[in-house]
Amino acid sequence: MAAPLAAALAAKGYDAMTAVQLAVIAPEVAGRDLLVSAQTGSGKTVAFGLAMAGEVLGGVDKLLYADKPLALVVAPTRELAQQVQREFEWLYGSTGAQIASCVGGMDYRTEKRALDRGAHIVVGTPGRLRDHIERRSLDLSGVKAVVLDEADEMLDLGFAEDLEFILGSASEDRRTMMFSATVPKEIEKLAATFQRDALRIVAQGESRQHTDIEYRAMSVQARDREHAIFNVLRFYEAQTAIVFCKTRVNVNHLLARMANRGFQAVALSGELSQTERMHALQALRDGRARICIATDVAARGIDLPGLELVVHADLPSNSETLLHRSGRTGRAGKKGTSVLIVPPAEFKKAQRLLQGAKLAAEWGKAPSAEEVQAKDDVRLLEHPALAADAADEQVMVSQLLERFGPEQVAAGFVRLWREGRSAPEVLSDAVTPVASAPRERGEFGPSVWFSLSVGHTGRAEARWLLPKVCEQGGITKDGIGAIRVQQEETFIQIADQVAGRFPQSVEIEPGLVLTRLAGEPSMERAERPAYGAGKPERRAPAPRAPREDRPAREERAPRDDRPAYVPKPARVVEEGSGWSPADNAPSAEAPAEKKPYAPRAAYGEKKPYEKKAYAPRDGAAPRPAYGEKKPYAPREGGERSSAPRPAYGEKKPYAPRDGGDKPSYAPRAAYGDKKPYAPRAAGAEGDDKKPRWKAETGKSAGFKSHGGPEGAGRAAGSKSHGDKPSYAPRGDGPAKPRGEWAGKSDAKPAYRGKSEGSADARPFKGKSDFGAKPAFGKPAGAKPFGARPKPAAPRADAKDTSKRFVPPKKK
Repeated sequence: MAAPLAAALAAKGYDAMTAVQLAVIAPEVAGRDLLVSAQTGSGKTVAFGLAMAGEVLGGVDKLLYADKPLALVVAPTRELAQQVQREFEWLYGSTGAQIASCVGGMDYRTEKRALDRGAHIVVGTPGRLRDHIERRSLDLSGVKAVVLDEADEMLDLGFAEDLEFILGSASEDRRTMMFSATVPKEIEKLAATFQRDALRIVAQGESRQHTDIEYRAMSVQARDREHAIFNVLRFYEAQTAIVFCKTRVNVNHLLARMANRGFQAVALSGELSQTERMHALQALRDGRARICIATDVAARGIDLPGLELVVHADLPSNSETLLHRSGRTGRAGKKGTSVLIVPPAEFKKAQRLLQGAKLAAEWGKAPSAEEVQAKDDVRLLEHPALAADAADEQVMVSQLLERFGPEQVAAGFVRLWREGRSAPEVLSDAVTPVASAPRERGEFGPSVWFSLSVGHTGRAEARWLLPKVCEQGGITKDGIGAIRVQQEETFIQIADQVAGRFPQSVEIEPGLVLTRLAGEPSMERAERPAYGAGKPERRAPAPRAPREDRPAREERAPRDDRPAYVPKPARVVEEGSGWSPADNAPSAEAPAEKKPYAPRAAYGEKKPYEKKAYAPRDGAAPRPAYGEKKPYAPREGGERSSAPRPAYGEKKPYAPRDGGDKPSYAPRAAYGDKKPYAPRAAGAEGDDKKPRWKAETGKSAGFKSHGGPEGAGRAAGSKSHGDKPSYAPRGDGPAKPRGEWAGKSDAKPAYRGKSEGSADARPFKGKSDFGAKPAFGKPAGAKPFGARPKPAAPRADAKDTSKRFVPPKKK
């Protein structure tokens, strides 16, 4: 052993080393891979710290700066990794070794700075170590020793992938050591993939696990499970205790119940952050909390000082977990107690767990309220404060005795003592199960028969009757014999030694009554009557006369014989079967051979087109070749004109129509050109003329609102309302001949000025009446387009200041 490590052990108070520590420092194991198993509390952490000393120190007592880590320790949980770091700090303190931790939940930057400063030993959890390796803040190329603490859990399926990555990043010539309390056979096979020629070390004492731990199995009713836990904690009054539950929900529920009863408890489960878990463990170490309620996550490697009691509120799933849980107490030669809370339904499971762990437990009942009270009284009488000298408190003691008297002072002291503690719980009686050898079927022994008021008609089944009867009498299912379900009732057999727990008659639940019988009931079924008994005899049917009107059935023709079935040849030919290719040759009756295979043309290529010769149908005239015309044949009923046919595009000469001359074509005037204005000629006297428009008549004349006669329509006088003016010729002169077109005259009429009172003068008409043409299709008198007045601008609001400022325009 290196001198600095030996000095550290002596300073810590190690007089002798444990078996596992002596095994790992033996000369024959130096430099070899190790797979070590030893009981919990045997000093495995110090053991692998001593085992890696040769690779870390290298024969020197003082370490220099390390560019890369020399050793790596991988732990399954954060708490265990931090515990290993604390152990190494005092073990390697005098060597100047720098120890860095890499655990989840802590600040990544702080860990990276510690690695950059140079660390000789790195301790961490698999997930965070992989994170540092992937980010290249941790280089394992110089690692000489790798330790996997709690190897059975480290090699679980959840950590296997991370371990492969971490060990693949380390150097090939490393030394790999695995330490755990239990190493099953399947773990040994899995460890062979990470180690080379590993040496298996079984420390002395593994076969007799936990000799310093007292195991107690307490049988309680299912409804008294929590109360039994409270009484156990009050009975033992341990300096530090830990209660294990299966799930986080159970942990939170039990923590709330304990807080209501005044217990100083903290929780430790996977849902808490790393900071919360560290605070919980620190509270247990400082004494601010005395009880830790935890899941199995805290069962691996946690070392709490002064832990004297372990309570299994929920039974573990296997024997290995039971050992790890219980191993939190009884460490380093100290005594401890492990208590299993066992309801009747889990009695067999508890026996299997104890047998698998090779442990012997003392079965009994949970402490009652009287036992807890008696234990408190003993502690009160043995309290060291009562035996101390009262010199400093003499004045106060004298005042108390003078004022209240000795008896009153003592009574007040007892009440104050009990007020600071939770009152013990009253538990129902429970039967202590007795482990019995397996009995043969039918050998139940002395028993008493009971009847239940339910049977097949009430859908009674033994699987739901059994737990109800056991709970009523506080017994286990071993005290129940035969259960016989009848039509209207059920008979149940109960062992004689526990039958006294049941009264003569008791109602288990509404409609289910258990009654004690004087002797053995008769379970013979009544004979069932013969089939048809009690029914009138059925008259035999009269024989049916043969039918003569039915024609005789014709015999079927014999069926053609089908060929015999010939199985298909097997696709897979086994060696030695004697098969040859000739066996699959086609027979004589095989179908005709197929035409030889011709390769298909490439995609997109087609065969050249070949025109087939035309062949007329039978009896049909031959078809002319494409492009040839039929020979000419004269039409019936007349000869064809011999006049030459005009070429395509030539028109026939014009021929006048019969019945009159067509007027010559006159081109239409261009759009927009009008005939020049000419005044109308004065007609003869007496001729009716179209009345002229008078200016004094308003535009809205004829409307009632403008002084018109009542009843007059708004559109009266328009063409569409029936008042069509009579036709009047334009003048006396001759009408223009039809078909003649008169072109425009270039001469303009002479200007005639306006003269007042002149008959020819046109009256003046303002723009509002006449300046704009009416829109097409609108009746006379409609307002022209665009004559609508614009709406007035809205009045500005004096309170609105959003539009007062107008920014200047950019140039």
